[in-house]
Amino acid sequence: MSPAANRAAPAASDRGPETLPNLAEREGWPQPTADSANYGYFLADLVEYRESDDPGVIRWDVFGWYGGDVKRLWVKSEGAQSTSKRADSEQEAQLLYGQLIAPFFDFQAGVRYARRSGPGPDRSRVYGVIGVQGLAPYRYELEPALFVSQDGKVSARVTASYDVLLSQRLILQPRIEANAALQADRSFGVGEGLNDTEIGARLRYELRRELAPYAGVSWRQTYGSTKRMARAEGEPPSNLSVVVGVRAWF
Repeated sequence: MSPAANRAAPAASDRGPETLPNLAEREGWPQPTADSANYGYFLADLVEYRESDDPGVIRWDVFGWYGGDVKRLWVKSEGAQSTSKRADSEQEAQLLYGQLIAPFFDFQAGVRYARRSGPGPDRSRVYGVIGVQGLAPYRYELEPALFVSQDGKVSARVTASYDVLLSQRLILQPRIEANAALQADRSFGVGEGLNDTEIGARLRYELRRELAPYAGVSWRQTYGSTKRMARAEGEPPSNLSVVVGVRAWF
């Protein structure tokens, strides 16, 4: 008998492990994970009508992204459109590149276009943007951003919100936003220092996870030179609004 015939076949326990990717490749199956796939998401966080002593306002704050788990292209838009031609309206859009820098947090950089329209001539600005967006400990949604205008003027914004689950479908969301600037920009009604804060609370009911009507209140307060500019233009320095709207995502 030849030496080759005397060698017994290796026992199953002596064989090296056959990994799932290798098995999938041998059998012609698709890979078990798709961690390089691109996908998209869109959230209309605020789409609402505001009623107060001033003319009514339609307010929105929406964003979407497309990409993978690490790198994404972001698009954002927010604004306040007055129902009266006698009051100013504001709109802005951002195009950003996002990079995951920590669990649940993206670093973002790109451009922002802002426009203010009203009784007088329209005004617009282009800004560079850097910021982060994500979910902080204790599930706080945070979105701080720094803006540098085409004229070299620096401003910043911080938005934070938190979802309080009253039931599986009924959710209360406190929300705060603050704006500040290093230099004044009178054409946009922005003074130096802390410009304004807005504090609100919205109670929504999820008809489906993707669709939730809501109602709530919002309080906006201006400060310093921004407050004086608002008074000079005949606008109140503070404003309490009742809001109704819808939140949706897909």
